[in-house]
Amino acid sequence: MKIDLTDTTASKINKGLVKARRAIGTPAVGMVLTLVVVTDEENAYDALKAANDASREHPSRTLVVIKRVSRSPRDRTQSRLDAEVRVGTDAGSGETVVLRLYGEVSDHAQSVVLPLLLPDAPVVVWWSVDAPRDPANDPLGALSQRRVTDSYAAEKPVDELRSRAESYEPGDTDLAWARITPWRSMLAAALDQVDSEIVSVEVAGEESNPSVELLAMWLADRLHVHVRRAVSAGPGLTQVRLETTGGPITLHRSDGAMATLALPGQPDRAVALKRRETSELLAEELRRLDPDDTYASALRFGVDRLGGIQSAAERAEAAAQPVPALPVRSVTEPATTGAQPASSESGGADRPTPAKMPPVKKADPQ
Repeated sequence: MKIDLTDTTASKINKGLVKARRAIGTPAVGMVLTLVVVTDEENAYDALKAANDASREHPSRTLVVIKRVSRSPRDRTQSRLDAEVRVGTDAGSGETVVLRLYGEVSDHAQSVVLPLLLPDAPVVVWWSVDAPRDPANDPLGALSQRRVTDSYAAEKPVDELRSRAESYEPGDTDLAWARITPWRSMLAAALDQVDSEIVSVEVAGEESNPSVELLAMWLADRLHVHVRRAVSAGPGLTQVRLETTGGPITLHRSDGAMATLALPGQPDRAVALKRRETSELLAEELRRLDPDDTYASALRFGVDRLGGIQSAAERAEAAAQPVPALPVRSVTEPATTGAQPASSESGGADRPTPAKMPPVKKADPQ
């Protein structure tokens, strides 16, 4: 059921929600959170579809905020709020309100959203495009416990990661981080099967895909080894290669669906590693509303501390050169090559130590 409200107010929208619920025979509110989606007209359809699909796992009141651009100075001085109320089959497993803001009210979206929040329920804000530089201090972000951005949607994803690191506050997260959850789980499981020390790592993927940088930063932060970021044709992440004292461990995915896992002394095996839809990524982020400390640690490691980007042609040329024997050092022997003194701020993150993979957030079965 849909109800269109033109030049309306938050009070009239609430009355419209009650009227719509009664009309379809479900007067009770059975939703677990409020999801605020901030987008533009161009991306509104895709964002709304992803939110509706995610609501089948997390029934929620979805408030879609669309700030309309005024065409003339006169229009910018005239405020107007239009709304579209959707319940039942038109709104997934919850209820949806599409808010279109015109004129000066566009600069005060929080005053429109606040009266529509579910009482005593968590609030999550998702910017599908054009996320603010500091989400936690954004007027809409200040209303929420969880703030979801997507650095992949930015014009310069790597610069976006730097901005996220500078402004990070507990509760911030990124869909680019959710995209690598299956990779992190697979690599953690692979390292549990070997008893060798990790010497170096290479992560390959598309040049402008921030998930590649995030995976590389996570590995460098947790393993305390040198990690090189390499460029491939994609799609997305294509390969992780870990050089160990017992031989290389590789996880290679060329088609975006199936990957090959190779461990020293074991036959290669095919594993499912499909690229997921936005709705699946959003549903994963809605499962937890507490701060993601692992993401924060990886993000703060910094893109600039990764090894230089290397193209596929450069990697092929390097592979043709003789490879020196990998150094082998004992567990108790301190590293002398490439080691940096530990500091109280980094907690010794630059000191190479025997690597053990920490627990990771549980991934969706793929």
